[in-house]
Amino acid sequence: MAGQDDHGYIPALGYRFLTPAYDLVVGATTRERTFKSALIAQARFAPGQRVLDLACGTGTLALMIKQRYPDVDLTGLDGDRAILAIAAHKAARAGVAIRFEEGLSFEMPYADGRFDRVVSSLFFHHLSWPDKQRTAHEIRRVLRPGGELHVADWGRARGPLMRTAFMAIQLLDGFATTRDNAEGRLVELFAGAGFADVTERRTFSTMFGTMALYSAVNKGGD
Repeated sequence: MAGQDDHGYIPALGYRFLTPAYDLVVGATTRERTFKSALIAQARFAPGQRVLDLACGTGTLALMIKQRYPDVDLTGLDGDRAILAIAAHKAARAGVAIRFEEGLSFEMPYADGRFDRVVSSLFFHHLSWPDKQRTAHEIRRVLRPGGELHVADWGRARGPLMRTAFMAIQLLDGFATTRDNAEGRLVELFAGAGFADVTERRTFSTMFGTMALYSAVNKGGD
């Protein structure tokens, strides 16, 4: 079973000793550049927008965003101090300004309506269903009315081959947290938190299963 800390936090790749290998493994097995480029295109960033990369990990997505859209105000949030140090080092080496902060997805240190966009990749499958729900509500809180959520994560398998491939992720990260993704419940999750226009936009076949891209809009109100 994946390693958890006292808060139920599951590190990247399931165990802290695997953190240094995260970029290599994800880059080699998930078509990372392809699906993250698609997620960035989907989000339609504009100059001056305040963007949160939730559970930013080693900062690959944040770096890609900032290099393509240097005029966005970009924050990366993650609960793992060690992986944030890797992200900060990568940003410094690339010469881009990204604010990296430590915090949990369901207790974010931000004011209501702080962001125009929230993006996240390969994160929700680490959370229990209650924490997925808490996180979805918290995302909606920190998004301004009209703000958008864009997520890339494992989705319902497209065929038996992809379902079998996803077993490797479930063995690594735990069946309890990944089951919701395998059952295709993220659309239900975001709609249940009050988001509108919740859509699975596209999917990609990878070595470890079906990667899905989602979008949702915070229309405001209760």
